[in-house]
Amino acid sequence: MRILVAGVGNVFFSDDGFGSEVARRLLAAGGLPAGVEVVDVGIRGMHLAYQVLEGYDVLVVVDAHPGGRAPGTLTLHEHDLAGAGGDAAFDPHGMEPDAVLDLVGALARGVDASELRRVLVLGCEPATTGAGMGLTPPVAAAVDDAVDVLGRIVARLRAGEPFTATTDTGAIR
Repeated sequence: MRILVAGVGNVFFSDDGFGSEVARRLLAAGGLPAGVEVVDVGIRGMHLAYQVLEGYDVLVVVDAHPGGRAPGTLTLHEHDLAGAGGDAAFDPHGMEPDAVLDLVGALARGVDASELRRVLVLGCEPATTGAGMGLTPPVAAAVDDAVDVLGRIVARLRAGEPFTATTDTGAIR
């Protein structure tokens, strides 16, 4: 099984850099299992869309994900890749994650790349996404938790153990 973990975000907008920091931490730790690749795509959504076409089974996007929860709260969602309409606007300099995922579905159908079976989004509630460098304390504290959750997700996926993406990341054991 090939799994791509993609850190998404803009490090110049405070907590929006969450996904990039998680990817950096995973890459620095090393020791990734065979078949698992981690990339920090930052704001290069088109790069991610095309990289997915290289034949991954699962894409796990890590990003700031506002949802009205307490800052630093992690959530896990499953993206309905089959339900994506494929009508995302092309913007080579940066695309919102939903637009990237929509584009991935359209590109995969266009080139008959059916390998991608699942898309998960591990999100973190930001405190702020205003201009500024560095994560706020509650989001910075969530980075290690996200690395732990990703380890559990990857282990379950590689073992073929079923699980349902829920907003409760603690349910992924």
